[in-house]
Amino acid sequence: MTNDRHYSPVDRLLLQADMALRTLLPFSGQPSRPSPAIVQNETELDAEQARHIAGLMRINHTGEVCAQALYQGQALTAKLPEVRAAMEHAADEEIDHLAWCEQRIRQLGSQPSVLNPLFYGLSFGVGAVAGLISDRVSLGFVAATEDQVVKHLDEHLQQLPPADEKSRAILEQMREDEAQHATSALEAGGLRFPAPVKLGMTLLSKVMTKSTYRI
Repeated sequence: MTNDRHYSPVDRLLLQADMALRTLLPFSGQPSRPSPAIVQNETELDAEQARHIAGLMRINHTGEVCAQALYQGQALTAKLPEVRAAMEHAADEEIDHLAWCEQRIRQLGSQPSVLNPLFYGLSFGVGAVAGLISDRVSLGFVAATEDQVVKHLDEHLQQLPPADEKSRAILEQMREDEAQHATSALEAGGLRFPAPVKLGMTLLSKVMTKSTYRI
């Protein structure tokens, strides 16, 4: 692993800019794992089913954009090197999810949300502020965020048509990874957020899901 002492603040900002471009530009993120959908059979979907599934996958894709931005913002301001390394590792895994969702969206004849740059910027700012407050708050924010993501994935899995094995395989693997991220963040000393904070996060997430389902 490369030592963080080799990077100046300017270097790290340039790396963040590069990561932002690779997150937001189409087909820029290269997954380290093949999509779980590859081994699943493609089934015929009617136009309404394809539109609805594409909307769900677009929500999940934007969620991964937000997660990528959140982790990068936290990595930029994390106090401890090991916390920074953990954030960067989680961001690498989120790239897999980002690529898998985009691939599936394209297969369904649709495209990612045009609002992704906006949500990336907001999430990066939140992550950077959390990191500035403390590593414990930063890790706690990861755990709370991933809990929200798991709930969304559970809802989407229930809405998928039984025949859509490709989308289901992707969401099930994402759910497993996100749950592990939440557990790891708490085990690393993350703060358990109180219910009112989680409620506020839920309300904000609804804004994202409602807007990106269609656009």
